[in-house]
Amino acid sequence: MPTADSPDLPDRPNQPRRTLVLGGARSGKSAHAEELTQALAGAGRVRYVATSHRDPGDHDWEHRVAEHRDRRPDSWVTVETAHRRDLADQLRSPTDAAATLVDDLGTWLTVELDGAAAWDSPRGTITPVADDLVASVRDYPGALVLVTPEVGLGVIPETRSGRLFRDEIGALNARLAQVCDRVVLVVAGLTMILKDDPARASCGADSTRARGQA
Repeated sequence: MPTADSPDLPDRPNQPRRTLVLGGARSGKSAHAEELTQALAGAGRVRYVATSHRDPGDHDWEHRVAEHRDRRPDSWVTVETAHRRDLADQLRSPTDAAATLVDDLGTWLTVELDGAAAWDSPRGTITPVADDLVASVRDYPGALVLVTPEVGLGVIPETRSGRLFRDEIGALNARLAQVCDRVVLVVAGLTMILKDDPARASCGADSTRARGQA
C-alpha cells in the first residue's frame, strides 16, 4: 500500500481528471494531494485554491495555514475564496494552470454555513450552494484535486452544529465521489484507492445526487 507521500499515479495516458482525497485530521491527506497535484501538472503551473478564512487572532490556526503555505512550491499560484465565497465560480473561470488543487472542502463548508447563518437552520439549507459546487466539479475540464475531511466514523457530536457539519460534509463527499474519476482515502499516512475510473465519461446530472445517504 503506498504512503501518503507517494501519489501512485497509474502509468497510462488517460489520467483521472477529477480526484477526491478524503481523510481524517492529520492523516496526511493534504500532503498526498499536494504531491498528486504536482505529478499531474508535471512542468506546468499549479493553481492552489485555499478555502479557509484567515484569523490573525487564532495563532494555532495561523500556524496550520503557515505549515501548508511553507510546503507549497513558490511557483504555485494561490487563490483564496472565503472572502467572496466563489469556489464554484473559480472552478468555472479560465486558467492556464496545468492542475488545480482545492484544500479543503471542510473549511469551504464552514464558510458557507457561516455566510448563510445556517448553523441553526434545517439541514439542506445550503443545498443550492452544494449543487453549484458539485456541478462545477463535474464539468471541470482539466486536472482537479479536491481535499475533504472524512468525519462521522466515531462518536456522535454532542452539539447540533457538530452533527449538522457531519451530515452536510458526509452528503457532499458522497455526491462528489459520484462525479470524480478517482477517490482516495488517506488513513494514518497510507492511501487506499476507493475508486479509479479515469476512462469513464462525465456523470449525468442525476448522478450528482448521492445514493443511500444515511
